[in-house]
Order: sequence, then C-alpha cells, then structure tokens
Amino acid sequence: MRRIDFLEVHRIISTCLGIGYIRKGGGTVAAVVCCIAWYFAWRGGNEHFWASIVVTLAVLVIGIRSAGKVEAGWGEDSYRVVIDEVAGMCITLLFIPVKWPYVLTGLVLFRFFDIVKPLYIRKMELLDGGWGVMMDDVLAGVYANLILQVIVLAKPL
Repeated sequence: MRRIDFLEVHRIISTCLGIGYIRKGGGTVAAVVCCIAWYFAWRGGNEHFWASIVVTLAVLVIGIRSAGKVEAGWGEDSYRVVIDEVAGMCITLLFIPVKWPYVLTGLVLFRFFDIVKPLYIRKMELLDGGWGVMMDDVLAGVYANLILQVIVLAKPL
C-alpha cells in the first residue's frame, strides 16, 4: 500500500489541479475556471446561499494551509500557487446574482485589483506564510465584490 505524500496533496491543491504550472497567466486561468465552475454550480437562484459561503470558506482555509506548506520548496508567493485567485474570485462572486454579465464583470474587477494591488492590497503580501499568499487576493475579492454589489443595485439584469 502506498503512503500518502501530503506535500504532493498540498501541491495539487495550491496549483488547483495543475493550473498553476502554466507559467504565464496561470492566475487568470484559475480565475476563469473558477467563474465557469461557480456559474454551473450556483446558477438558478439564491437557494445555494449557504453552500456558496461554505465552499468559499473551505477554499480559503485549505488555501492558507496549502500555500504555507508549499512555500518552503517553491519560495514566497510562487506563481504556481493559484488557489489564492480561486479564493479571491469566490469572494468576488458571493451574494451576486449568478448571471454571465455579473460573473464576467466580477472577473475583470477582481483581476484588476489583484494585478494593480491598490488600497492596502500589496501590504497583505507581507503577512507570514499562506496568510500573505491568500490575503491580498481576499482583499482584492472584497473590493471587487463591493463594486459589483453597487453595479447590481444600480442596474439589475
């Protein structure tokens, strides 16, 4: 019987099943895959309210742990770690109607905040271990979600 290599499990999780091995644009690919999965998982209404919160929290907690574990071998905030983009994208889409225009707008907003890193987002990277990897994307997701909430309220589809 083969022994489970937990470091390998953390690599699989932190790269989101290998997406992180894409050298250029892996974070964007992970965010797009998250949007597609979110749409197909939660479309149809608000009956999935609690499930989407639980999934988002699970991705966040597991991401903090896995990103911290792989940091020793891959260095600080390695391009391979894309679970942070998935967590940030989930936060962006929380409490938003699951319709393609909102999902795509959320993707653009999240990637903007994640790449430009304004409003204290860059300071989050200074946190230790997996916290620093994840929290900049969490804050980017919060900012993107707040703007998306305003868009939804201003012009509901």
